[in-house]
Amino acid sequence: MADVEIPKRALFKASEVCEIASVQPYVLRSWESEFPDLGIAKSPGGTRIYRRSDVERVLRIKQLVFNDGLTLAGVRRRIDEEAPPEFEEADAAPIKELLGRNAKERLAELKRGLIGILEILNARPGDERVHARLAAPREMPAPGKRKNGSRAANPAPRTVKKRSSRR
Repeated sequence: MADVEIPKRALFKASEVCEIASVQPYVLRSWESEFPDLGIAKSPGGTRIYRRSDVERVLRIKQLVFNDGLTLAGVRRRIDEEAPPEFEEADAAPIKELLGRNAKERLAELKRGLIGILEILNARPGDERVHARLAAPREMPAPGKRKNGSRAANPAPRTVKKRSSRR
């Protein structure tokens, strides 16, 4: 099974996975029913799509079933045993340090801002509550000027003149 070469692509059709693994389509479908996270849901065109990691997993399942003689339940247990250990709280310390102390507050503020944008986009014309939110921030410089009062290099975008409709 180690001799099988998987093409260097990210996604594969079910027929391609069957060809790579040398299994019949009904075998692949039965493995999908036993391993629900195998493959991606149907694409808009109706074909089942598989990631490269899914193809590798199909090859591993095939090896465990045909070479080692395991049942699908045995394969599931073996794959669970081989899985990397779960993320532990001790591993979270460097991540928390990287995010900083006020990350939770910053994320909450970002969430409030996104909710505000969503409200603005969903608002009906004339809704005064939403239009009050559209007021410019207090320290917003005028277009073309910097905070210190000097002019910016390119003060405002130029408008393009429309061509006349005569030909």
